[in-house]
Amino acid sequence: LLYESGQGVRQDFKESAKWARLAAEQGHASAQINLGFAYANGRGVRKDLKESVKWYSLAAEQGHSSAQYNLGLMYDTGQGVLQDFEEAAKWYRLAAEEGDASAQTNLAVLYANGQGVGQDFKEAVKWSRLAADQGYAAAQRNLGFAYANGQGVLQDATKAEKWYRLAAEYGNVSAQFNLGLIYENGQGVSQDYQEALKWHRLAAAQGNAGAQYRLGVLFANGQGVVANRAMAYALFNLSVANNPSAENKANESLGRLLPSMSPREVEGGKILTRELQKSSNLLKALDEYVSSGASR
Repeated sequence: LLYESGQGVRQDFKESAKWARLAAEQGHASAQINLGFAYANGRGVRKDLKESVKWYSLAAEQGHSSAQYNLGLMYDTGQGVLQDFEEAAKWYRLAAEEGDASAQTNLAVLYANGQGVGQDFKEAVKWSRLAADQGYAAAQRNLGFAYANGQGVLQDATKAEKWYRLAAEYGNVSAQFNLGLIYENGQGVSQDYQEALKWHRLAAAQGNAGAQYRLGVLFANGQGVVANRAMAYALFNLSVANNPSAENKANESLGRLLPSMSPREVEGGKILTRELQKSSNLLKALDEYVSSGASR
């Protein structure tokens, strides 16, 4: 561990893997999971997912919850083994029962989707809640979705907003987008376009095409911000670039917007598109526009 973290010695992943192997071969579970992680990520050894599964399995069979979670993940995603949702559920459950929030969250997803277990939304909510109560953002987001859609619980827009907000404040992009929709549509809260703008803005900056589209709609309609067709044009373009599928309505909205735009606005929109596409520049470009006195 000292070689891996560089504490008191020069960081050296090869040396770390060497000592982890010696301990792992003597049956030390923590060393086995560290070696499994090294093989999974190619740290100090050549990446080898089958070898990773081997060491995770040895630690998992000793009851190491982190190894059980990681082994479940390998079966869930088909890394180093054939994809097997039943086996994934088995290992997730063992780790989840030890309080592992990641395992609880992933087990909940299997129940929600009926993968490796019978579909059971109430069971999904049970495991999501356990992880959400530990502050695990993905589980909080999933619990918000359950309340928003009445899956395994009575539909409750107010509770959906609560859980989406907790996850959104941790930076969960899906929760930020859904929280933006809640405020945009006034579901369980008073309709508030500025609050919708706030959360769509954060999700859009993380590359969420849906949030980029809805942000474009707000700018096009002047909802929560002074209308700006050039900015709407740029956001619709950005959304389409990130998700060109037919499900994305940004392209359709762009087609409706263009006839109302002057040549100068189109040129401005193209410039803004290039600015928004620059790495980590979306928030800066948006904030410069909003801080110019355009918000309301």
